[in-house]
Amino acid sequence: MSKGTIRALLMADKQADRVVPPSGFTAQLTLFVSGAMAFLAVFALALSLASGRLADRWASELARAATLRINAPADQVAAQTQAALSILKQTPGVAEARALSREEQAALLAPWLGPDLPLDTLPVPQLIEIVGGEPAYDAQGLRLRLVAEVPGAVLDDHRRWREPLVDAANSLRRLAMVSILLIGGATAAMITLAANAALAANAQVIEVLRLVGARDRYIAGAFVRRFTLRALIGSAVGVVLGMGGVLLLPEASDEGGFLTGLGFRGAGWLLPLLIPVLGAVVAFAATWNAARRRLKELA
Repeated sequence: MSKGTIRALLMADKQADRVVPPSGFTAQLTLFVSGAMAFLAVFALALSLASGRLADRWASELARAATLRINAPADQVAAQTQAALSILKQTPGVAEARALSREEQAALLAPWLGPDLPLDTLPVPQLIEIVGGEPAYDAQGLRLRLVAEVPGAVLDDHRRWREPLVDAANSLRRLAMVSILLIGGATAAMITLAANAALAANAQVIEVLRLVGARDRYIAGAFVRRFTLRALIGSAVGVVLGMGGVLLLPEASDEGGFLTGLGFRGAGWLLPLLIPVLGAVVAFAATWNAARRRLKELA
């Protein structure tokens, strides 16, 4: 469809709008479907953006973090810990390395073993937190040196569980994008059904207009303008309600994990404003195709 045809359909004689009934189930159906789908699209978009942020954060932060575990007899833990810290300070690519205190290790175990855990009576290994720098350190070379000089050291670079987490976040982002596409397809299908119903209900009016010389483009323009406007209004209402719902979602917090902070951030709040425009475009295309097919059938 050319730009001239689109302009002609949208800017045609406004009196032709009388062909389309101003009320009835087609108007209510178009408004409701557009609003409901726009409402769902806002949350799907928020989920997609939040999943992307989560995947990026996990990929960047966890890629730089590692843990060194010292499994040694109680009388050798302190010596091996100091030896491991010395090696880490000499390793290129290691920005920071520090041994966790007893209190910090107890806090890590508290969710599973309770807050009153007696670490002194349990064979709990000493943990060393490692923060990587740029360029990254050679994990395999570091493991070989630790094996030779610190027999009880075990290096965990979190790769085995970091990659599944990032993949899961990326999959969730893709699922949200697919949901947005399905929402657009469902909107187009419902508006097509409503437009076909309106065209069928006005078959006699269309026949009379043809008898007095009205062209099919003139008649189709009336349906296209009316349904496009309905979709635009319904989508705008749905977006406003959806953004209000997103505002009520809990903010990001460490306690809530990835279940919080699912809203928009910064310029991301402008993206939902595109949904009514896209809804109007979908309605325009769906109504134009429905009107063209229906008018051919009525010819």
